[in-house]
Amino acid sequence: MFVVTHHPRGPVEMEGGTTYHFVTDGIESALDQAKKAADGKDVMVWGGGQVVRQYLAAGLLDVLELHVVPVLLGGGSRLLENLGDVRLEQVRAVEAPGVTHLKYRRVS
Repeated sequence: MFVVTHHPRGPVEMEGGTTYHFVTDGIESALDQAKKAADGKDVMVWGGGQVVRQYLAAGLLDVLELHVVPVLLGGGSRLLENLGDVRLEQVRAVEAPGVTHLKYRRVS
């Protein structure tokens, strides 16, 4: 796991074998490190609205999956705000009790 942060710290190994690496030199660096660690497998980006928005605006995401739960938390950030010329096409919507799963692909 590669965590984008402003706070430098060493890797943290969890029971079960997952190691968290904290990346302070930007989203591109975190993605590059994740791709190297994945050795050809898919890489997923998880995060809050600000981090996901940065990846979208930079053109670094091919697919966006949103899991929408109707809970009002009283705050947050707007995911699709100020992205420039980003175009998304919905490819799936799956409703389930208490959640809707949406999948979009980036359109060039």
